Amino acid sequence: MNSRLILRFAGLAAIASLSTTLAVAAERQGMPALPQMTVFKDPNCGCCKAWVEYVRKHAFTVTAKDTSDLTAIKQSARVPADHRSCHTAFVNGYVIEGHVPIEDIKRLLAEKPKIEGLAVGGMPIGSPGMEVGNRKEAYDVVAFTRDGTTRVFAKH
Repeated sequence: MNSRLILRFAGLAAIASLSTTLAVAAERQGMPALPQMTVFKDPNCGCCKAWVEYVRKHAFTVTAKDTSDLTAIKQSARVPADHRSCHTAFVNGYVIEGHVPIEDIKRLLAEKPKIEGLAVGGMPIGSPGMEVGNRKEAYDVVAFTRDGTTRVFAKH
């Protein structure tokens, strides 16, 4: 692993630590704790920006980081090559790859399965951030593990 990538993940660890501290403080004040999500995306991708706004509208605190080296992030996060998309997010220790709907992210965080994360490969029309009129393609949200095992988590 190169030193730039190590520094990136050290930064993620710092964000996660700060997020935990803020969540504890919020709970002490009687406010619901909001999960912190960090999204790595291409700076020129409109659907990535749309997905980040979609997640923010559903009460997540999001830090968006523009990068031109998404491949290294996806490899380090163990996202299976055939399930990769245009952005990669991290929330509460899980990887969220691509245009995953909010209800699936909330289910993941509530159930806490022993997986690496969720992925929507490609960019299906009608998925969050990929809305085009009333068109909607059927797609699966796939759960994946560290060893590359996958299973369907949800169908849309």
